[in-house]
Amino acid sequence: MWKVPLRISVASVAVAGALMTRRDPDSTFWKTIGNLTLEGLDAETAHRYFVTAGSYSLFPRLTVGQDLASRSQALKVHLWGLEFDNPVGIGAGLDKHAEAMDSMLNLGFGFVEVGSITPKPQPGNPQPRVFRLVPDRAVINRYGFNSEGLEVAKERLQKYRKLRDDPEATPFWRRVLTTLDLIPEVRRSGIVGVNVGCNKENAGDPRNDYAEGIRLLGPEADYLVVNISSPNTPGLRAMQKKENLESLIKAAVDARAQMMQTTKLNRVVPLLVKIAPDLSAEEMADIADIALRLKIDGLVVSNTTISRPLGLQSDPNIVKETGGLSGAPLKPLAQKTLSEMYRLTKGQIPLIGVGGISNGKDAYERIKAGASLVQMYSGITYEGIGVATRIHTEMIELMKQDGFTKISQATGFD
Repeated sequence: MWKVPLRISVASVAVAGALMTRRDPDSTFWKTIGNLTLEGLDAETAHRYFVTAGSYSLFPRLTVGQDLASRSQALKVHLWGLEFDNPVGIGAGLDKHAEAMDSMLNLGFGFVEVGSITPKPQPGNPQPRVFRLVPDRAVINRYGFNSEGLEVAKERLQKYRKLRDDPEATPFWRRVLTTLDLIPEVRRSGIVGVNVGCNKENAGDPRNDYAEGIRLLGPEADYLVVNISSPNTPGLRAMQKKENLESLIKAAVDARAQMMQTTKLNRVVPLLVKIAPDLSAEEMADIADIALRLKIDGLVVSNTTISRPLGLQSDPNIVKETGGLSGAPLKPLAQKTLSEMYRLTKGQIPLIGVGGISNGKDAYERIKAGASLVQMYSGITYEGIGVATRIHTEMIELMKQDGFTKISQATGFD
C-alpha cells in the first residue's frame, strides 16, 4: 500500500521539477528522481511513468553546452542517406508505442527506435514481467511484444513527423510554453527508427506480420528494423536459422518495394535485422552470408540474452526469472558478437551495437569494434536521463586521445 502515495509523490515532484529545473537532465534534481524511482517503484511502473512524462514533454531541456556537444561535428554520422546528430540512440523496447520520440531526442540522443510494434494489439505476457538486478546494474524482461498495434503507432508517427518536419505544424500551446522556456523546442534533426514485430499466434511463420508492419509504417520511419530475436515470443528466434532467415528477409525486402511503389515514396527506407547474442558460430556465419547476398542495409547487434553470466550478485530468485537479460552483464557477450559480425560481414554492412552500454567508454569501444551507431536502454535506468550528455563529452575526449576528428573514423579501428 505504501507504494501508491509514493507513486503520486514521485509524479508530482517530477512535474514540479520539470518546471523548476527546465535545463540540464544531468542535474542533481533529476538524478535524485531517478534514485527515488529505483527505490520506490517496480520496474514496469517506472517504465510507464518515464514514457508518460516524455509524452507530455516533462523532461528538462539540455543546457547550451550539452546541446552543442550533442550536435558536435565530430560526432555526426552520415549513414543510409541520413544525418545522425550523434551515434548514441535509444534502443527499441523503451518507447514501445511511439509516444515520446521528441522528448527522448531532446535528452541529447541522436536517434530513437520505437517498438517492437505488432500488427494487431496484444497485451504481452502476464505481469510481473520486468525485474531489476540492481547490484548487477541489469534488467530481466519478458514483456512479450506488448503492443498497441500498427494503426495506433502509425497515427502517432504521422503526427510526430509533421511536427518535426513542418515548423508551422507546431501547436499554439507548444509555441507558448517553448517561448516561456517551460518545455524544449521540437528537435527537428532527430532520427526515428521503427522496430516491427509479430503477433504471438504467428511466430511460427511471421513473414506476413513483418510485411504488414513494413508496408504500413515504412512511410513514417527513417529506418526499419525486423526483430526476429526477442526471447519472449516462443519460436521467434528460430527465424534466425538459415532455412528461415532467407525467405523472411526476401519477404521483407519485397514488402518494402511494394510500400515504396504504392506510396510513391521518394526515398529508400533502410531495412535492418535485429539478431540475438546467443548465436553459434555457424548461425552467425549464415546470417552474415545472407545479409551480404541479399544486401540488407544493416544489423542490430544484439538483443537480450537468455544466458545468465557467472558472478551475478543479485537475489537468486530474481536471477532465475525467465526472460532476456540486459544491462552491464550483457556487455562482454554483445561486444564479442558485434566484433564477430563485423569480421564476417567484412565491414560492408553497417552495425548498430546494443547491450551493456552505460558510458562513453562503453560506446566508444563498441564503435571501435565495428559499430556505426550504438543504442542504450537499461543504461538509462541506472545512469539517469542525463547519460547521453556525459557520453558525448567522454567520447569526444577519447577520440582526441586516438587522434580522430570524426567518430566514423573509429568504426572497426580495433
